[in-house]
Amino acid sequence: MDARLDRDMSNCSIARTLEVVGEKWTILILREVWYGSSRFGDFERVLGCPRNLLAARLRMLVEEGILATETYKEPGARSRPKYVITPKGMDLVPAVMGLLQWGDRYRADPEGPAVLTRHRGCGAHVNVHVRCEQGHSVREEDIESVPGPAFRMKAAE
Repeated sequence: MDARLDRDMSNCSIARTLEVVGEKWTILILREVWYGSSRFGDFERVLGCPRNLLAARLRMLVEEGILATETYKEPGARSRPKYVITPKGMDLVPAVMGLLQWGDRYRADPEGPAVLTRHRGCGAHVNVHVRCEQGHSVREEDIESVPGPAFRMKAAE
């Protein structure tokens, strides 16, 4: 019997991650932060997300430590928060870039991608690659999943 088929999924890292970032508006907010947006009004204008939903997603991203708020003040206006990416949020860049890369390949407009990602240093296109801790490039067929320290079997029914 394959133990992976009877594993307890309540401690799955992918499932836990999706509880935080697995909703469309959340990923799109992160995309806009990386594109340079930082203010509620900017997100609302670009995304077209309902205000109450946008506020809830931004609040959750701050509570999770993915975004942080800083105060800014326009001349003659009251102080307002702006949203900045945290190191925890920056760790999501490869995941979101992977979604972008997949989307550019399989879901882009017939004319091509709407946005190109380039390395600011040399201008080359940015790609997401899977590498092992030793720095080797790893193909999908060479990835092996084995039980980790928190692996648990389902309780007997």
